[in-house]
Amino acid sequence: MTSDTEIKRIFAPHGVLRASINVGNPILAREDASAAGGASGVSVDLASALAERLGVPLELVVVKSAGRSVQVIEENNADIGFFAIDPVRGANIAFTAPYILIEGAYLVPEPSPLQDNSQVDAPEHRVVVGKDSAYDLYLSRELQHAQIVRAPTSPTVFDVFVDQGLEVAAGVRQQLEAHASGHKGYRLLPGRFMVIRQAMGTHKARGEEAARYLAQFVEEMKAAGFIGQALALHGIEGASVAPLHEDGKPST
Repeated sequence: MTSDTEIKRIFAPHGVLRASINVGNPILAREDASAAGGASGVSVDLASALAERLGVPLELVVVKSAGRSVQVIEENNADIGFFAIDPVRGANIAFTAPYILIEGAYLVPEPSPLQDNSQVDAPEHRVVVGKDSAYDLYLSRELQHAQIVRAPTSPTVFDVFVDQGLEVAAGVRQQLEAHASGHKGYRLLPGRFMVIRQAMGTHKARGEEAARYLAQFVEEMKAAGFIGQALALHGIEGASVAPLHEDGKPST
């Protein structure tokens, strides 16, 4: 069994736990000039709890897209991160089981003939997503006929959608709902086209013991009510705490 000292060395070889924080997804984190590290949210709270458990200071590596969040882990510029589980990202990142579940939805102009998610995948439709987001990765596999247009980041999806007069925008339901409520002439299609399984992760090069430790940490935080309390504290609606994973092992 790996000792606490060895675990600390694996996760914080520089004496500080560096956490990649994506502020492009408001359910997870947001920029906050008043907070230490410049960000606050559920993922920041989890990173703080892990740093406290390891007995090391926390350093936030704040990024604005999911793709960049993955890159900083792969480039060894952060020790842990918060990602949607996806097989492409899983090439280099060891994921925990999910800690929260997030709905993915489609936004369309009010006059659009589209009424159902199943109608989106047609040659005449252009679907805009945040580049390298979980939605981009998923829809790149699933859409066979519609054209995918990639916005620089998830927060810029709506701007690209409007500026280019596209047929569909895809992303976090709450983010799209906010845009729809703030701008007349847009509506969400009912239901969801996917569920994002949001997990913690670390580079696979850190080894199986690190992956197991992180996986168990997430299960303990879920079981203790920490995740639910963090969602409530930050006023997050539309995301739910993921069920406990039966064995606490890393996800695949």
